[in-house]
Amino acid sequence: MSITRVLSTALLAVGLAAGPAVADSSPSPSASSDSDAPTQAGTSFRTATEIDQGQQATASGSTGDYLYWSFPADAGQRPDVKARVKLPDSHAAQTWQIDVYDGLRRRQACQYGAQTRTAAQGTATVELACVMRTVRAWSEPWADDPLPGTYYIRLTVVNLTSADLGQPVGAEVKVDSKDIGGSAAVDGSLAKPLVPGIAIKSDSDEDSSSSTKSAVLSSIEPDDGWSSGWWTDRWVWTGIGGVLAALAGIGGYALTRGAGRPSRVPPGM
Repeated sequence: MSITRVLSTALLAVGLAAGPAVADSSPSPSASSDSDAPTQAGTSFRTATEIDQGQQATASGSTGDYLYWSFPADAGQRPDVKARVKLPDSHAAQTWQIDVYDGLRRRQACQYGAQTRTAAQGTATVELACVMRTVRAWSEPWADDPLPGTYYIRLTVVNLTSADLGQPVGAEVKVDSKDIGGSAAVDGSLAKPLVPGIAIKSDSDEDSSSSTKSAVLSSIEPDDGWSSGWWTDRWVWTGIGGVLAALAGIGGYALTRGAGRPSRVPPGM
């Protein structure tokens, strides 16, 4: 009975310790109020409109325009990019496409989702989606793995008739992400996230006529800052495995060693 009580107490303690780790693995996008959501899009990488995860951005444009947004993604997250295009009342068949690029302007592959769709003649809306691969904390220089930092969304039409060129359209874009947790952890981290400069500003000195130029970095980052560290919930589960192995060893020893020397056996035998 004592062994059973010890095992039960240890398992309860392990369960309580693992509780926070399981809770932390749930999705936690940084939601923002709709009133703060951007209502326009950029026309290039350098002018991309910044949006937070969980924030739905809208924009108006013309058919044939390139619309750009940017968002932050940290290690362990699997971003899910969705776009909805409101088409004119009258139009021919059109093919729309959504692409995602990382901070090095490398086009990222989609695990699944309708990245390209054709809207038939007269269709009111077309919806696109791109579920990216899980962002890794570190990768080989030659690899094309997604890394922590800024990501760019590009929405455009890739096939349309000349008669539809320039017609007004509306776009809605939203980025959510799922926290994959320790299963996506790697042994390494970036020195800094891939957050490139998107513009150049001049810093003038009031006491002198000299001015310096500096890069304007992305002003959006995850709520808890960039992690990309050594700690993941994999350490918790590794510790749980070690505790369970130790308890199994103690229980096995207690069960197999028996009750000791029987009282009827003389000490010298």
